[in-house]
Amino acid sequence: MRKVTLRQRLRYAFDNTMARGTKSIVGWLGLVTAVLVITFTLLVVLASLGPASGGHHTGFLRQLLYTLEHSMDTGAIENDNGGWPFTLAMLAVTIVGIFIVSALIGVIATAFDVKLEELRKGRSFVIEHDHTLILGWSEAVFTIVGELAIANESEKNPVVVILADEDKVEMEEAIASKVGDTGKTRVVCRRGSPIDLGDLEIVNPHAARAIIVLSAAAEEADSEVIKTILALTQGPHRKAEPYHIVAEIEEAKNLEIARIVGGSETTLIDKGQTIARLIVQASRQSGISVVYTELFDFDGDEIYFREDPALIGKTYGDALLAYEDCAIIGIRSNGFSKVNPPPETLIAPGDQIIAVAADDTVLEAATPFVGEIDEALVAAQAAPAPVPARVLVLGWNARSMTVIRELDNYAVAGSHVTVIAETDSAAEPLAQATFSHLEVEFHEAPTTDRQTLDSLDVPSYDAVIVMCYSELLDPQRADARTLVTLLHLRDMAAKSGRKVPIVSEMLDDRNRELAQVTKVDDVIVSEKVISLILTQVSENAALWPVFDDLLDADGSEIYIRPVETYVTGETTFATITEAARRRGETAIGYRTISEHDDPERQFGVRVNPPKSTRFPVAAGDRVIVLAED
Repeated sequence: MRKVTLRQRLRYAFDNTMARGTKSIVGWLGLVTAVLVITFTLLVVLASLGPASGGHHTGFLRQLLYTLEHSMDTGAIENDNGGWPFTLAMLAVTIVGIFIVSALIGVIATAFDVKLEELRKGRSFVIEHDHTLILGWSEAVFTIVGELAIANESEKNPVVVILADEDKVEMEEAIASKVGDTGKTRVVCRRGSPIDLGDLEIVNPHAARAIIVLSAAAEEADSEVIKTILALTQGPHRKAEPYHIVAEIEEAKNLEIARIVGGSETTLIDKGQTIARLIVQASRQSGISVVYTELFDFDGDEIYFREDPALIGKTYGDALLAYEDCAIIGIRSNGFSKVNPPPETLIAPGDQIIAVAADDTVLEAATPFVGEIDEALVAAQAAPAPVPARVLVLGWNARSMTVIRELDNYAVAGSHVTVIAETDSAAEPLAQATFSHLEVEFHEAPTTDRQTLDSLDVPSYDAVIVMCYSELLDPQRADARTLVTLLHLRDMAAKSGRKVPIVSEMLDDRNRELAQVTKVDDVIVSEKVISLILTQVSENAALWPVFDDLLDADGSEIYIRPVETYVTGETTFATITEAARRRGETAIGYRTISEHDDPERQFGVRVNPPKSTRFPVAAGDRVIVLAED
């Protein structure tokens, strides 16, 4: 065994102390300075080298101060009055002091730079409470922060905290650029991994009122989401009270394990299925995405819950005309929500009405409707019976199969779907799938090629759905290819003279305005829709069952139907509400044909108009209702 010398031991101990960082280095420099000053002070005092005054030399303490001053100030030597031995001693102190002070300044400057870099990385603890915590980073962040800024306008000192494995300064700059002014809402960014328990503690998740877990753009995105939920719910420092977690899941096959991990504390949003449902509903009815956006965002009208003692003992049908400025759409009883229940459903003590209102304060102070129903204008027409449909699907991605299955849920026997895509990845899943009402055929061909599109006889279809190539191309290239397809479809529809409903999926909300040039019926921006839902549910977990019910093929959905099936002439919205009630439906708004192509006026869509509003009935106008089919 090798013998360790005293010199090696001392060197090892010195190295260990130096490795401890800035404090240790400053300590060593201070020790060296103290030894230097004391040594030279003793030399001057014992050798009587200092200047004499009144026959006496300078005392130890005063000389100690002089020596310390010389070690830090190179100009102090100019004022010395002693002889050459004293001057040389002080010069030596000054020279050694220069090296020590320079080293000290360098160490402090380096420590300052390191501290600035730590601040840039965002590693300090967040002392906020009742904040909304966003874990992860994607394009959804910008919509979520913007929506929370609107939702928090009436709150006191609202805070949004973001933890992501991104540069803190770059995150802040991106939010400032894409979101802009967030009003009263402060945004705090921290860098770290949401699945790292140490990093997670930095953002104080135990004091957050809501936690949003985002799905990153990666192959194993769901795995990261599940591990993040696991770190929150099963971490060693978790709080005793339940968390309020909202998370998005990319693939339906991962929902079950996510539910096991998250339990009742977590609301899971199936991203693929939610977007697919909205695309299908939009393909069946023009303008419906505008209605959903109005309900999902915080700008305009939203969905709220209220327990109103004045409605106890009354029926749901009675409640439909209870308020002038709020539209009742359902009942929440014993924790379960039902949209558009039968009109005869009784409202019991403890039940909450589900209503569309401009704000929760508006709902709380809602005034009763005091107008009258114009019985003479209530129509008795029935809704038209569904007929077999032909649908053309252009493009393919992971959501396309879900879209076709959703189409099958709404279709009647004899309906047909034609799928055209530039990839053969659709061939095998379509060949293996079975459908209840649909006949599906697939052809591999370029969807941006005009010759291919002309050969399809597009005007003969009842609806066209354009899916983006999100798995093959980056978002901008995928959206660019979608736009090319839409321009061809617009030109073909214009030349044929036949109006074909066209629904397009976009990945980037910035491309929506470009898509509107093609005058398609609906543009579904998948990231934005999911972001809106995540934000709403983070504010109130009870909203997700309502949203899920509205998008599901089972139960009641949103329909946009001809006004002439409800009323026979210009009348109030209250009369339309009553006409819908008699058919077991709930009227929530209308769409005027004169503003069909005007984005500034929401494409003619008006959700939750006052009951006394006059509805100018014209050919092509529509009523927005909740109905079973």
